[in-house]
Amino acid sequence: MILAFSATFGLATATAAALLYGLLALARKRLPAAAASAALLAACFFHALTLAEGLMGQPPRFGFAPALSTTVWLVVLVYAIESKLIPELRASWALPAVGAAVVLLSMVFPGSSYTQIASAWLPLHWALGIASYGLFGAALLHGWLISRAELSMRTALSADTGVPLLKLERLTFRFVEAGFILLTASLLAGWLFAETLYGPHLKSMWNHKTIFSVLAWLSFAGLLIGRARLGWRGRTARKFLYLGSGLLLLGYAGSRFVLEVVLQRP
Repeated sequence: MILAFSATFGLATATAAALLYGLLALARKRLPAAAASAALLAACFFHALTLAEGLMGQPPRFGFAPALSTTVWLVVLVYAIESKLIPELRASWALPAVGAAVVLLSMVFPGSSYTQIASAWLPLHWALGIASYGLFGAALLHGWLISRAELSMRTALSADTGVPLLKLERLTFRFVEAGFILLTASLLAGWLFAETLYGPHLKSMWNHKTIFSVLAWLSFAGLLIGRARLGWRGRTARKFLYLGSGLLLLGYAGSRFVLEVVLQRP
């Protein structure tokens, strides 16, 4: 069955996703665990349909807000799967609140239309980059859970993650390692096949997106080397994680925000 994507379809699915995320953010603690899990899966499903409407519409659209929306959707999907495998994992209200925010943001800024793509391989290059965003986003979520648990212990309150800190830390670095592999593949593809991917009109690969992405790659490389050689853990490791993630966010989403919103260039 082939879905006929349309603006009305996208508006309906985005509204449903935002409402479900909002419900989870506002009433998560009052919902039974089964109902909260079902609502999260439903929100993730409608969120996916919203993204599909933008990427598979005629013409397809993409930009800084859809990139953020796709990243958060991947994080939500990872969390939904992980919470089934580790029932003790609890992300509180923050994750669905961010989900609602990015869905609404992508409704306001749906991105630029791509009537012509220079290479059939370009979507794969984008997919590698966005997938790395999602994995680093999942690492950020786990890093935030660790920070919250440590704060709870310092203030003599019980940490409510339900997962031992060492296990959370191992999961965090698994996501960092996987994201680093995909980011490396994306940067190498862009570097080696730039003209094939973007067409002969490409003047230089050294734009703002590439520079920030390379700086992010160096930050994550430093984090993994520090972890392996120097045993970095805790606050030091999270500082590098936050630094690399911030640079990566500036790489694509930041540069596209300036082009689409500040400079108003398609």
